Amino acid sequence: MAKDSTADPGAMLQVATGYTSAQVVHVAAQLGLADLLADGPRSIEDLAGATDAHAPSLARLVRALAVLGVVSEGDGGRIELTPLGTTLRSDVPGSVRDAVLFLVGEWSWRAWGGLLHSVRTGEPAFDRIFGMSNFEYWEHDAEAGAIHDAYFRAMARTTSAPLVAGYDFSRFGTVVDVGGSNGSLLAAILRAHPGVRGILFDLPHVVAGAAPVLAEAGVADRCAVVGGTFFESVPPGANAYLLKYIIHDWDDARAGAILRRCREAAAPGAVLLLIEQVLPERLEAGTAAQRVTRLDLQMLVLTPGGAERTEGEFRALLGAAGFALRAVLPTASPSTSWRPLLSSWMREREAVGARAVYTGMLARGTRPPGHVPGYDGVSYP
Repeated sequence: MAKDSTADPGAMLQVATGYTSAQVVHVAAQLGLADLLADGPRSIEDLAGATDAHAPSLARLVRALAVLGVVSEGDGGRIELTPLGTTLRSDVPGSVRDAVLFLVGEWSWRAWGGLLHSVRTGEPAFDRIFGMSNFEYWEHDAEAGAIHDAYFRAMARTTSAPLVAGYDFSRFGTVVDVGGSNGSLLAAILRAHPGVRGILFDLPHVVAGAAPVLAEAGVADRCAVVGGTFFESVPPGANAYLLKYIIHDWDDARAGAILRRCREAAAPGAVLLLIEQVLPERLEAGTAAQRVTRLDLQMLVLTPGGAERTEGEFRALLGAAGFALRAVLPTASPSTSWRPLLSSWMREREAVGARAVYTGMLARGTRPPGHVPGYDGVSYP
């Protein structure tokens, strides 16, 4: 390729030093500056007292926030929040504060510092740095676990509505949310479709926090809660199996094992829906591609073989588990779009999957949907 004489070295340096902006915003979120400025402008001294910060150093941080457009300086040098900065408030719809606290937290920061190790070895830098997997870390470190859980609750609030609106779940008698955490998405589905029942399935210590979520949604009487591991089995006999952000956590062998457990458990005519991101088939620039490739590297440094996948890679993974990709369907989310991937399960079942920020795959068969009688003695409340 010919040398581009118009290339700007400064642009590359700006990309390479983007970590500074990330930490500036992260510290602002940790200090809760946006909440402190919610009622109006305040002085640096006032903010320093409220945050137990060194006033001259806080002033330097605030200057960097102003450069990023997060705050501005008003009359008398008082600091006020901009519309962009408002997104860091904890009490506004669409707040990104929980996301910033998690995505730029120590666990992520230090793991990304080990990217070279992961690139050279294929091993998660997280495990090498922290001496345990990220899943164990969220379970055993209470503070980190709380930030992790808050982030995923916040994400569920913004993504559940478009996901529920993007597909007709009313056709199913019972939906199993495999790895469904505290049940936020399943609760939204059941609330929107009174004729559907649900089974929330995840590790026992994870589903232990589901009761308030299901009760608040008014669906506790239609949702069974089951603890277990999807590598061994999932609740059998349901009409639909939903997996959101599960497959990308694992390498092909373990992801395939999860898919096979779902295939073994599903009733004839059942549907499998995966919600995942999908990598572009070709290298490309742009904001959407940056998001998914950044998440792909996040999976590299954080998880045991996890990865975002292209449509072709999903096709191969699903095929190895007994599925065949058929089509891609579009829907929308607050931040970007997702397109479900259609596939068929053996000769008697179809599947729908997804693409972009979320990827889904559904399987539909020849029998009409019905209710699952229960799972290992667990009945509906």
